[in-house]
Amino acid sequence: MAGIRIESLAKRYNAVSAVDGVTLDVRDGEFLVLLGPSGCGKTTTLRMIAGFVAPSEGCVRIGARDVTHEPPYRRNIGLVFQNYALFPHLTVEENVAFGLRRRRVGEAAIRTRVATALSRVKLDGFGGRYPRAMSGGQQQRVAIARAIVIEPDVLLLDEPLSNLDAQLRHDVRGELRRLQTELGITTIMVTHDQDEAMSVADRLAVMEKGQVRQVGTPSEIYRRPADRFVASFVGRANFYAGRAERGIFVTASGLRLPVADLAEGADTLMIRPEAVGLRPAGADGLAATVETATYLGAGWELELRLAGGERLSVVAPDAGEHWRQGQILTAHVAPTAGVGMRTGS
Repeated sequence: MAGIRIESLAKRYNAVSAVDGVTLDVRDGEFLVLLGPSGCGKTTTLRMIAGFVAPSEGCVRIGARDVTHEPPYRRNIGLVFQNYALFPHLTVEENVAFGLRRRRVGEAAIRTRVATALSRVKLDGFGGRYPRAMSGGQQQRVAIARAIVIEPDVLLLDEPLSNLDAQLRHDVRGELRRLQTELGITTIMVTHDQDEAMSVADRLAVMEKGQVRQVGTPSEIYRRPADRFVASFVGRANFYAGRAERGIFVTASGLRLPVADLAEGADTLMIRPEAVGLRPAGADGLAATVETATYLGAGWELELRLAGGERLSVVAPDAGEHWRQGQILTAHVAPTAGVGMRTGS
């Protein structure tokens, strides 16, 4: 196994920068997810690591090797595509064995390694089937088995779950994380799905417009986003314009909120919906009126109107209350619930 070092990686198409100076360190055995909206440069970055796209600038190192100008087959990578890319005329066993035969591995070793790979992805007994006779989730497992059977230094996953339905995505991502942990293989995955990213990643690299906006654990990214883009892309958030005054954030309407994490010169306050507490009317906090209340089974989703006219979205656990439109209550925002940031930071 090996870590990955990407230094000042860039890709330009004429005057358009698809990737603009990306630098990342992926530790040996780490699961890193490149997360961002369509067109942010995450797939182009992955393809430069794989060797399918030549960078305009920068370098890629896998372990101690500079592979920037090496073809894909010399990088010892396993790659899982969005569309599986299985050979329809080959059986499952032949699909998984394909890379080994290209490497001239002996037939006895191929049989052993293919059987082991299929067992790891829970496809024992499926070797004689053809891809067309398998479900989407099973085909994705075949693609993963084909990627790991060659014992790659790194595993690259390009939107590997996007073609699966919601329940299958949930199941396969759990298996993918289990497999990666079991093998200890350095892995980079590309996705635009924040739930998918948060559930599997050791760390996230959030990208926008060809650049990395923040790198951190899922908890760090969610609780302390570096800027408004990261806060809004990873989870839901309330934003308020205003100014910082010695540990107090004063909103444009005059609300004064103590904030523990308040950057100097902060002009925007971010509050996650689930960080807001709800109390009876008249309690300490912000007087609020319920504008909409939606019951979601595990809890409630409320839209509140505050005294200053601001709206506040709240996600509250189901504790037996029955919130209703027009109800008066108090919203409590603890000093640790908000993050003050500078616009454009």
